[in-house]
Amino acid sequence: MLMFYSEDSRLRQARTELHDGALVTPFECPERLDLVLKHLRQSGLGDIRTPSAYGLAPVLAVHDKEYVTFLANCWQEWGAAGHEGEAIPNIWPARTMRGDRIPRSVSGQLGYYALAAETSISAGTFEAAMASKDVALGALEHTLQTGEPSFGLCRPPGHHAAFDQFGGYCFFNNAAIAAQRALEAGKRRVAILDVDFHHGNGTQQIFYKRDDVLFISLHGDPEVTFPYYLGYADENGEGQGKGFNVNYPLPPGTSVTTWMATLEQALAQIKAAECECLIVSLGVDIFEDDPISAFTFTSEDFTALGERLAQVGLPSVFLMEGGYAVDEIGVNVVNVLQGFEQAL
Repeated sequence: MLMFYSEDSRLRQARTELHDGALVTPFECPERLDLVLKHLRQSGLGDIRTPSAYGLAPVLAVHDKEYVTFLANCWQEWGAAGHEGEAIPNIWPARTMRGDRIPRSVSGQLGYYALAAETSISAGTFEAAMASKDVALGALEHTLQTGEPSFGLCRPPGHHAAFDQFGGYCFFNNAAIAAQRALEAGKRRVAILDVDFHHGNGTQQIFYKRDDVLFISLHGDPEVTFPYYLGYADENGEGQGKGFNVNYPLPPGTSVTTWMATLEQALAQIKAAECECLIVSLGVDIFEDDPISAFTFTSEDFTALGERLAQVGLPSVFLMEGGYAVDEIGVNVVNVLQGFEQAL
């Protein structure tokens, strides 16, 4: 299995996250990369390559141009406005305000383009997001060319990034960018299977009215879990996309047995939709000791997950989403990938 990683993913080194009413060191941090790389290198899975630079065109295929321009310029404009800390939104176009105007002020723009307040914009954020989508595209291109599985160690993650909003540590939607590229390369329909503990609201929003991408997510119930406002079972697509968005919200503490039984339903739908490529939004924050999640996977259970995904029989790309800086994050990623390879 070929794996992709970029040192530029480290350029985002945010210092602040709003969590439980306090400003804390972000859970999404460069140390996550080290923990995963350590175990990838020890695993013998295969080579780790630096991807090519794919530019902005793949980003603009799924994201709003003005939003991308905002991300490119935000940090410089924030500093030019005299702000000393990192760029954190403090006001939004909420339900009682108009949401169709974008202010000139960078503070107003932050609120317009942010979906949550936990994710600051810091030096290197845009550059790291560009590197992360390159990692995703490098993995995708390898699988398109060879049919072999691949893994992209994407950082920052992507599945919360919508057409024109960031949040949940995500800026560009790596899985959506990769899926769009697969379609442009000739795939008739692509499946994105999101196994992160948190719902991939951005991926859902981008493809909600389309039938060329089947999006399926197994995640913590949004009644009690971020992102709260999307990810419910009755959200099944709109227009042409009707039936091509499938959510499986599960309560905190869901057993692995129940989770895996739900996965069987998801995989049956991927088969029925006659998808030609599988992109896995690989969040390993379903681990029992993840600091901001509430499922019960052990490290051994991730091997079984990889084995089951291999039985789908599709060209498969794994892209890193969540899974935070606990020692086992690298073990859990490697277990999925090794389980997949062993079952081929």
